[in-house]
Amino acid sequence: MPKIASISTYNPPYSLEQSNIENLTKELFHDKIPQLNRLLKVFENGDIQTRHFCVPLEWHQSEHSFEERNNLYIELATQYSVEVIQRCLNSNEFLKTPLHPSEIDAIFFVSSTGISTPSIDARVMNHLPFSDRMKRIPLWGLGCAGGASGISRAFDYCKAHPTSKVLVVCIELCSLTFQPNDFSKSNLIGASLFADGAACALVCGDEVKLTTTKSVPHITATASKWMPHSEDVMGWDIKNNGLHVVFSKSIPSIISTWLGPFIDEFLSEQHIKKEQLANFVAHPGGKKVLQAYEQTLQLTEEHTNISRDVLKKHGNMSSPTVLYVLEQFMKKQRSNDELGLLVALGPGFCGEAILLNWRD
Repeated sequence: MPKIASISTYNPPYSLEQSNIENLTKELFHDKIPQLNRLLKVFENGDIQTRHFCVPLEWHQSEHSFEERNNLYIELATQYSVEVIQRCLNSNEFLKTPLHPSEIDAIFFVSSTGISTPSIDARVMNHLPFSDRMKRIPLWGLGCAGGASGISRAFDYCKAHPTSKVLVVCIELCSLTFQPNDFSKSNLIGASLFADGAACALVCGDEVKLTTTKSVPHITATASKWMPHSEDVMGWDIKNNGLHVVFSKSIPSIISTWLGPFIDEFLSEQHIKKEQLANFVAHPGGKKVLQAYEQTLQLTEEHTNISRDVLKKHGNMSSPTVLYVLEQFMKKQRSNDELGLLVALGPGFCGEAILLNWRD
């Protein structure tokens, strides 16, 4: 069972109160959206207090081209990747001995909020002393499912290469995709929900000799699920001025009818009952999404309290968010053989589930 030996997160520098973001949105969309004051209640009802952004709030008061936004994405995604990788490899909270970048065998770079060829991981290699033989596996377009999918693919890699140490790096700069001239309800909801963040996880194969400071989650199994003809549920519309968010109001109801059978089937395959799961590591897509998780999987608010806390303090950062949740679970010492389930959903429409077993 490959293990997640270390994890780290990085908050971009501009921390903003939800009320401040609501006021700017009201200013930008004044007289542009019918019944705006009523719709702005999504800012107050989403259980989000603060979010972190890579640009100050006033940056959005002027026009920015797709080219300018994307160039800034490349610059900052590279910078934040370097920071969060260094934190992960040098974490004395999880690792008894720091790792040098040259010891890393592969990197999965996950993002959906900007475009870069060569991918950001290649640019990061110019700033950190990785081996020039390191495998690079960039994953683009997975959105909110990206963090869980990255961990799953790292698990697959480590099963095939049990001596390998693999990094999963998730960077999303959602604020750079905000469209001040898009007056759709999807854009308004996105403005109330999405934020910027970075996370990195170290996944190690069975034969890696590495000592951790506490019990860490080992990956027992993973499962992926895809819904046919669901491209309009979640994703981007790509237009001349950039990425426009697609965010269907049907997402909570889809979770209620679609997620439960998927998770039941996965747990049954692993001969696990829901009652055996001590930890539920859920990507907090939003308040209604967490409520749908609870309803569908028969969970209490206690099961989702860490996810709720991450949503409250950070908003939805897309792919890194579930790793922010996992980091909080990993910071607490847990008993051997304590089971957990990591779940995230994203464009496709798709789901990713990972069964975890905490061990020394």
